[in-house]
Amino acid sequence: MSNEPASDRVRVRRLAERGSYDQQTVHAILDEALVAHVGIAGDRGPVVLPMTFGRAADTLYLHGAVGNDLLVQADGADVCVTVTLLDGLVIARSAFHHSMNYRSVVVRGPARRVADPDELELALRSITDRVGVGRYDDCRRPDPSEIRKTRVMAVPLTEVSAKVRTGGPVDDEADRDLDHWAGVVPLVTRRGPVEPAADLPAGIPTPPYL
Repeated sequence: MSNEPASDRVRVRRLAERGSYDQQTVHAILDEALVAHVGIAGDRGPVVLPMTFGRAADTLYLHGAVGNDLLVQADGADVCVTVTLLDGLVIARSAFHHSMNYRSVVVRGPARRVADPDELELALRSITDRVGVGRYDDCRRPDPSEIRKTRVMAVPLTEVSAKVRTGGPVDDEADRDLDHWAGVVPLVTRRGPVEPAADLPAGIPTPPYL
């Protein structure tokens, strides 16, 4: 993946200097995010749903129930997948220049249903390991009945762009002497202490990856 967009429809136009098409940047954002918003122009109009997802190499995997209407319609169709990491609230002296610090990714392209057993296991591993690398090998694998109830779609990470904002407010020079506070309120997503299930038998230790 170069630092040029694969197609014009993923080119960052507004504040283009914040855009990136670099594979390392895109993968890092995707690997930190936990929720993707998936959009499609469906039979009953456009719809966007939040979903769990995984990444393996240059493929994004989406996961849902076998009857999920969005995923059913997505098979062979163009989808748009977005993720966003919010890093801070940018407080400016003028209302116009208030902003947010963020890291985001937009993926566009055709979705296909994953049917090959080996790829399906790879996809389910990548999705399950979002909670902690190693979890897929540390829990019961899906049985055939559960596999039949699950739909996994693959979207190639070909048409993709990242957009990142960092730093403080960018006020107009005429506003910089105004008597209003300006700066950044950092926002951090962090894990809290683990909470064992109420029926967890005594003596089972918390996995280190959690």
